[in-house]
Amino acid sequence: MKKYQILILALACLTTFFSCEKDDPDGPVGADGYDNFYYAGFLPWNNTATATVNRTQTDLVKFPVQFHSSFVRDYDAAANFTFVTTGITNPAIIGQDFNVVDKNGNVIQASNGIYSVNFPQAKAKIDTIYLKVLNSTVPGTRRIEINLVQNENNQYKVGTFSQAFKRFLEVR
Repeated sequence: MKKYQILILALACLTTFFSCEKDDPDGPVGADGYDNFYYAGFLPWNNTATATVNRTQTDLVKFPVQFHSSFVRDYDAAANFTFVTTGITNPAIIGQDFNVVDKNGNVIQASNGIYSVNFPQAKAKIDTIYLKVLNSTVPGTRRIEINLVQNENNQYKVGTFSQAFKRFLEVR
């Protein structure tokens, strides 16, 4: 009797599973109103990662950023980031301890304290934020928080993931 009950339960589960409506492969992707909404997050997916470097380091410090998109657009989308010193005792200072640079080491300037990573045609991609350590003579360990921040304009919106929006740089 117990075998029949188990068999009936298994058949009921299978029937329920196979009777679910399948997604229409030719239908719309995503929810209404979110066609131009994207997400960016640091890799790996956590908010605790710290890049600890010596002040004499000559290699660029790299922070990979993953851009999530299901579309190809006729515009470029940008993930924005900024630096936070709130609650940090010895904050690292841009221009003294490090600079934001491109992959060739050329300094990038902020616009109102905001930097951007550009994603051509809003395609899903992994790109990188590069920092160059400047061998500062200021003694002690210096620290800074790098935060991805929301970017919203009339074409699109780039949000962030609560579990992967910040990184730390520690210069020793």
